Amino acid sequence: MKHGIGIVLSGALAFIAFLGAAFAVDDLFRQHMWIVFFVLIGFTALLMRNADFAPASPADETAYLDEPIRYGVIATVFWGVVGFLVGVLIAFQLAFPDLNVEPWFSFGRVRPLHTSAVIFAFGGNALIASSFYVVQRTCRTRLFGGDLAWFVFWGYQLFIVMAATGYLLGITQSREYAEPEWYVDLWLTIVWVAYLVVFMGTILRRKEPHIYVANWFFMSFIITIAMLHVINNMAVPVSIFGAKSYSAFSGVQDAVTQWWYGHNAVAFFLTVPFLAMMYYFVPKQVNRPVYSYRLSIVHFWSIIFLYIWAGPHHLHYTAVPDWAQTLGMVFSIMLWMPSWGGMINGLMTLSGAWDKIRTDPIVRLMVAAIAFYGMATFEGPMLSIKAVNALSHYTDWTIAHVHAGALGWNGMITFAAVYFLTPKLWGRERLYSIRMVNWHFWLATLGIVLYAAAMWVSGIMQGLMWREYDEQGFLIYSFAETVAAMHPYYVMRATGGLLYLAGGFLMAWNVYQTIRGRVRDEAPMGREQPVSGLAAQPAE
Repeated sequence: MKHGIGIVLSGALAFIAFLGAAFAVDDLFRQHMWIVFFVLIGFTALLMRNADFAPASPADETAYLDEPIRYGVIATVFWGVVGFLVGVLIAFQLAFPDLNVEPWFSFGRVRPLHTSAVIFAFGGNALIASSFYVVQRTCRTRLFGGDLAWFVFWGYQLFIVMAATGYLLGITQSREYAEPEWYVDLWLTIVWVAYLVVFMGTILRRKEPHIYVANWFFMSFIITIAMLHVINNMAVPVSIFGAKSYSAFSGVQDAVTQWWYGHNAVAFFLTVPFLAMMYYFVPKQVNRPVYSYRLSIVHFWSIIFLYIWAGPHHLHYTAVPDWAQTLGMVFSIMLWMPSWGGMINGLMTLSGAWDKIRTDPIVRLMVAAIAFYGMATFEGPMLSIKAVNALSHYTDWTIAHVHAGALGWNGMITFAAVYFLTPKLWGRERLYSIRMVNWHFWLATLGIVLYAAAMWVSGIMQGLMWREYDEQGFLIYSFAETVAAMHPYYVMRATGGLLYLAGGFLMAWNVYQTIRGRVRDEAPMGREQPVSGLAAQPAE
């Protein structure tokens, strides 16, 4: 009964949104509820158009449930392009402030939209889709829960729309991360619990006795993100018909909680599950087993233990106790070892297949992603050292670090996964154009290098100007002068973002044409097709 539960739930939520709009106690909440109402009406119409109320055949019940994954791949590509586009917009707003359009498209509202679109919409859809694909293949069983997988997909899209429209309306908790308000957080909690049920249920009814290492990484991601989300977003709403709420934390406790959440969101949303993608898609694409399964297990347990303590390194030279700052710094430095253990394991999986870097642009994306992961996980511990942090904190050096990791590691491994999944999910022999993948690789790489290099130079210059004193102990440069000095670097950053966005558009076109079943006639690049069906290697 495809989409049946979704239609009923979407209609019920639309009715609740209508009541919220009717009894709203503030204008922003009323506007948001009307937007959510019309979005849900659209969802309901879309689901009814694609609904199939016929009972599933026995063959359907035993086959893999891949249709939500197909939708997830499409959503990943769509939200990726949207997130990159908004990122380019705010990059140009920083270089040319006149591009700030009040109130909805001002930098203060569009910046959290960009962050959430790239991390939670682009990255989140990639992780949900890939985890559903990987867990079925490595457990040799269909997804648990039937239509619950559809609820996870559509429920997550509703969360994205609610959060995005709330940002543009100015509805946030007014905290450091500009999180969406309490009712959006509550909805995400429901969807995330359903996601956990689907994934864990599939693991529990697996036909393969061994739990492949990628599934361990996915499990820790789902469970830990649930804990982080609930604790960080504990709030008391003023009214069930109003957007305003008050956080359960304040002062230093709020700062510690937010950076416990913030750094572990980097850990368990942007690192651990993408390592799961690496541990599945790299061996499949190069047709080689994981270099060391024992190293992957050591990598898993060490990284999840150490990462959870590293958050206070974001709070150096603040009111947080010095011992807590030092604790975060020490654990951050220790993280270097397991992080590079994973990088080495990923790269050495190519042993005997290094020639594929020359012939297969998907492998090239994977290798570049792992290399950027290695660089980001070296720079992160280095920036956590107090002496280095004294220069880098609050500067664009941090922006360079974040984007080298996000665009290079998260973006490129996701692109590779999308290119791997698309022909398999739609039953195509190959992608529409392999050469477009190659172009995408070079556009993305040049975009990242231009972006990160500009921000590295800008950030170090910024930090040095802030600490420049004259003989009498007065600051030599005003804050406005440091901003003016960064203008050319902001233009370079925006140009790098444009290149990365162009690669995203190429990917979208390539995926669209592949889904349509078209194949571009082009000279061969010597690419060898990977052999599917590698058996899981038992732990050593």
